[in-house]
Amino acid sequence: MASKIISSSLLRLPTSSSSSSQQSDKVLSFNFSNSQNLKLATTTTKRVLSTQTKTITTQSFFWNNNKKKETIKAVVTPTSDSSRPTKVQELNVYEINERDRGSPAFLKLSQKSVNSLGDLVPFSNKVYSGDLEKRLGITSGICILIKNEPEKKGDRYEAIYSFYFGDYGHISVQGQYLTYQETYLAVTGGSGIFEGVYGQVKLQQLIFPFKLFYTFYLKGIADLPSELLGTPVPPSPTVEPSAAAKATEPHATIPNFTN
Repeated sequence: MASKIISSSLLRLPTSSSSSSQQSDKVLSFNFSNSQNLKLATTTTKRVLSTQTKTITTQSFFWNNNKKKETIKAVVTPTSDSSRPTKVQELNVYEINERDRGSPAFLKLSQKSVNSLGDLVPFSNKVYSGDLEKRLGITSGICILIKNEPEKKGDRYEAIYSFYFGDYGHISVQGQYLTYQETYLAVTGGSGIFEGVYGQVKLQQLIFPFKLFYTFYLKGIADLPSELLGTPVPPSPTVEPSAAAKATEPHATIPNFTN
């Protein structure tokens, strides 16, 4: 309940010095057209001094604002991801540098003779199906050198890149890339049939930086088309795509494969 207070104080001093003389104050009258409740409180206090008597009259007016309080209730409807596929689908691909794309480029921002923090490696390589029978597209991204590991004969990078699959869309990944052992990166999203995808991908270094084998563990999407699947060729440094896939013959590519 809100209250409004208006206070006025009237003070008059008698002209006589006699302690027995007192003067009454006139109280102003107020007319209010406000339909709200009005309470009038009057308090009179007398203080006796040695030669004078002061009369203090205080008038207080209270309005009781009896308005109903409106309560706004937020209704939260819990969302359900039950319609989002949670099945894990495996997708195997090879990334192969055939030395015909000017990739990778080494940008020695550290200006040091050995690989050092901040050096950049932009790259783009060709992507083939796990069975090496189809050309799927390309990779495109950048690696940021975090630490040179001479005792392990390699480097640690932070990698941000994408796999492009022609009309099917793309998958983006990010995470640690170690040139001397297997690593896992996060699948951060995608487009086309990969819209809403999440999961992780295992990276196997075969020949740095020319051959890599990936196993994606994908969730959140519909079943993958059969031409992206197939029994993968066991990864080894000697694997090669089929001649038809390397030549991008129509039966050995996906629709509008990214080049």
